[in-house]
Amino acid sequence: MKSAEQPAMSESTGELTHSVSSRQRCPQARGLERVAPLVSTVEETPDPITTTIKGTIPTWINGSFLRNGPGKFEFGEDRYTHWFDGMAMMHRFHICEGNVTYSSRFLRSDSYVQNTERNRIVVSEFGTLAMPDPCKNIFARFFSRFTVPKSTDNAMVNFVKYKGDYYVSTETNYMRRVDPQSLETKEKVDWTQYVAVNAATAHPHYDRDGATYNMGNSYGTSGFFYNIIRVPPPEENAAKEDSADLNGAQVICSIQASESRKPSYYHSFVMSENYIVFVEQPIKLDLLKFMLYRIAGKSFHKIMTWDPTYETIFHLVNRHTGKRSEVKYRTAPMFTLHQINAFEDNGFLVMDMCCGDDGEIIADFTLENLRRDSGEEMDKFYNSLCRNLPRRYVLPLSVDEETPLDQNLVTPPNYKATAKKTNPGEVYMTHEELHNDELLQYGGLEFPQINYDQYNGRPYRYFYACGFGHVFGDSLLKMDVHTKELKVWRYPGLFPSEPVFVASPRATEEDDGVVLSVIITPREEKSTFLLVLDAKTFTELGRAEVPVNIPYGTHGVFNGMG
Repeated sequence: MKSAEQPAMSESTGELTHSVSSRQRCPQARGLERVAPLVSTVEETPDPITTTIKGTIPTWINGSFLRNGPGKFEFGEDRYTHWFDGMAMMHRFHICEGNVTYSSRFLRSDSYVQNTERNRIVVSEFGTLAMPDPCKNIFARFFSRFTVPKSTDNAMVNFVKYKGDYYVSTETNYMRRVDPQSLETKEKVDWTQYVAVNAATAHPHYDRDGATYNMGNSYGTSGFFYNIIRVPPPEENAAKEDSADLNGAQVICSIQASESRKPSYYHSFVMSENYIVFVEQPIKLDLLKFMLYRIAGKSFHKIMTWDPTYETIFHLVNRHTGKRSEVKYRTAPMFTLHQINAFEDNGFLVMDMCCGDDGEIIADFTLENLRRDSGEEMDKFYNSLCRNLPRRYVLPLSVDEETPLDQNLVTPPNYKATAKKTNPGEVYMTHEELHNDELLQYGGLEFPQINYDQYNGRPYRYFYACGFGHVFGDSLLKMDVHTKELKVWRYPGLFPSEPVFVASPRATEEDDGVVLSVIITPREEKSTFLLVLDAKTFTELGRAEVPVNIPYGTHGVFNGMG
């Protein structure tokens, strides 16, 4: 639905004044340093090497911190265009009895292998179109433009888990199963062989029974659909085979796109104990351009457009029955990549997520932009980017024909978000800012993480994230969502990865544990370290220094060993 102009909202309520964007609310940067070394090709370290420990690594931490992200940005004379295009590199910090070892491997995807064999880019990626083979004659090169390129299996976004097995994932129909100990690449897995989807996200959710939920697209003559997928837990007492197993996967709900020719891009979704919410946002994929992009010589990111004339729609689905609510929950145009948490509270669904007011940011992360010189050029790029801030939306779950119009249905006094029934079957929502002004000086935040095992889908108090005072995260933040107070770890020239929480073995409180983050710097070669923070005080316990270069990455997980 197209967006009607909404009135500005009161600062006193904690809601966004829509005339001031999230970017405008954060201070402008001056004198930002160059970060090109953080998006440069590095060598892999397949055999584990020891690290130098400073301070103390708690002896109760037993497992591996696994990270994913791009690590190679060229083949021969060919160069990738976009940060998302780099070849997947897996990293492992193995922690045991206070000691840490490090290893890394490139994912041996078909894309990596074929590019390596031919010493040029032969598989198209998100922002880079593979050129026709120069060895073909002119007619073969011309007609090759009319073939739709195969999806890449360059799974550089995240580590995910299905039925106890680890996979690395991107946002196509392909994943790769991997060994979380050796980082060995195993078989390629095609979602289309299990369920009728053309692609799936790299951000599944897990329930407490061991089932995994994800979302994937499908399109055909009947339109474009967003599909909720459930992969069952592993069967008890079943003989474990060394092979991928997504058997039993099923689509539990299909949501038709509001406009089939221009469906929405999405990176993740919301899940509470009883509900899944799909956020249909105004980042649009132009399917006509998608059909023609090969012929036009344009890469995938060129078909994505931010169109704030569309509102944002929340589609509510019961995750046990797959039944979709007939109520359409709408809000002002906004952009979200990552959810923080969601939980139910006496007839309301509370959803916390990182949001911005400008969805152009994804296409902007070209390597040319990220490699700008320090000072004015880098400042100009950073100051043009959207700033993402934490917001809270509250959905009333009981809306029917008896619900009165134009009254705020969010009645609990501890929530400042609003929801009003505007028409039969429609509710318009405004959000609560889940922060105070202190966050603005850190450039907003992204890459949120919580104590997932114990608090995902449940009422919670704390989340951890990266502050973005630069084009990449340059601080670590702990947010108290009850008081909106921050704790901060920040040092000039140091760029932390997404923080991952690890609970202590006998934890009695939500933040009993540590936060892990990989710290890199463009200022000095081979000066990487694994940082271990006390999650409660947000102070450093220790670090494990490793003499390697690691590019800025995407996501990671902690694989506990018991």
